[in-house]
Amino acid sequence: MKLVKRLSSVAVIAGVLMSASLMFGADGSSLNNPPAGFTALFNGKDLTGWWGLSTEDPRKWSALSPEEFKKKHDASIEDIKQHWTVQNGELVNDGKGLYLSTEKQFRDYELMVDYKTVALADSGIYLKGCPQVQIWDYTEKGGKWKIGADKGSGGLWNNSKGAPGKDPLALMDKPFGEWNHFRIIQVGSRTTVWLNDKLVVDNAIMENYFNRKMPIPTAGPIQLQTHGGEIRWRNIFVREIPSEEANKILRGKDPEGFKPVFNGRDFEGWKGPLENYEVQDGAIICKPKKGGTIYTKEEFADFIVRLEIKLSPGGNNGLAIRYPGSGDTAYVGMCELQVLDDGSERYAKLDPRQFHGSVYGVVACHRGYQRPVGEWNYQEVTVKGSTIKVELNGNVIVDCDVSKVTEIMGNKPHAGKDRTSGAFGFAGHSDPVLFRNISIKRLE
Repeated sequence: MKLVKRLSSVAVIAGVLMSASLMFGADGSSLNNPPAGFTALFNGKDLTGWWGLSTEDPRKWSALSPEEFKKKHDASIEDIKQHWTVQNGELVNDGKGLYLSTEKQFRDYELMVDYKTVALADSGIYLKGCPQVQIWDYTEKGGKWKIGADKGSGGLWNNSKGAPGKDPLALMDKPFGEWNHFRIIQVGSRTTVWLNDKLVVDNAIMENYFNRKMPIPTAGPIQLQTHGGEIRWRNIFVREIPSEEANKILRGKDPEGFKPVFNGRDFEGWKGPLENYEVQDGAIICKPKKGGTIYTKEEFADFIVRLEIKLSPGGNNGLAIRYPGSGDTAYVGMCELQVLDDGSERYAKLDPRQFHGSVYGVVACHRGYQRPVGEWNYQEVTVKGSTIKVELNGNVIVDCDVSKVTEIMGNKPHAGKDRTSGAFGFAGHSDPVLFRNISIKRLE
């Protein structure tokens, strides 16, 4: 029995060694094979699926006409051919030229990539066309300790000074000549990075280098930035994350202090015209051609609310913030945060302060971050004093101080804007919009 066990162990070890030999064979023929659920972005043979970009706002080149874009694309291929080669299943850059960029654009995804760099090189991975997960010479001889190289690679180096994610949580770079491994999850603007199996960025917002007042684009290419020295890449795999999984990642486990305000079964703890709403499969839904504001019996001053929202085609509703219990929450409560199918043609000519996530009639949102109609959106709202922050699907689309706003849409009086407490609720407007997984944390 002992001999059998020992032979079994030897067989397992031999199998592992054989697998490793196949994966990292010298001829490169077995490299770049993606694990289950992933797709290889690099086929190990040529640059199919890639083109060239520099550090440039993806919103600008995405807006080019088809003719202008083709001209830019084709010119980039000529540059790429001069500085990028494939050697034994590895992508090799000479430290010059445009950055290798995927032709496909990605929204929410998990990325894995191996890289090997040299002394004095400076590199990174652009996500959705924005810089960057940093790669560099982490040694003192590299000459960049003053700008953070001493902390190692993996951080979101272009984030503002002191912002979460700018500096990696640990120095995990391997010595020059050894391969490093990244695992990156990006949902919306929220980015988590592991370097060599160690967490170095924990669910941090990646700032938009090109316009820090806006979130990064909804979708964009993955770019391999290189300059200053040779860098090699291999095993570049991506897995696109569906919306249900993305929402679970964004929510995680509710931290201490969050309490459900809807039990998923009935309207216990709620007031208002409840007959105009019903519970379906654990969600609150406004009945068609019905409406009115339903709200919690509890009142809240400063708080964070987390919830999921599913819009119907042309759907219209709203989040009642610090609602007094009667009247139009858009003007008697602190505000109504608009809930709307932004893509519907019926709303094409609205005031910018009327689209989804906007402080209705008061502050406009950044648009384009909703999921397709019929999918659940994850939204988190922080209300503190006179400030409101709205995060939709991992992107901050509103961050404002309503006390500083003097111009209200239609020049209407807004008696409730300065309210300091009130109920939380839903302001239905006859459409079957759904809400679920609603929890609130009070802020002291």
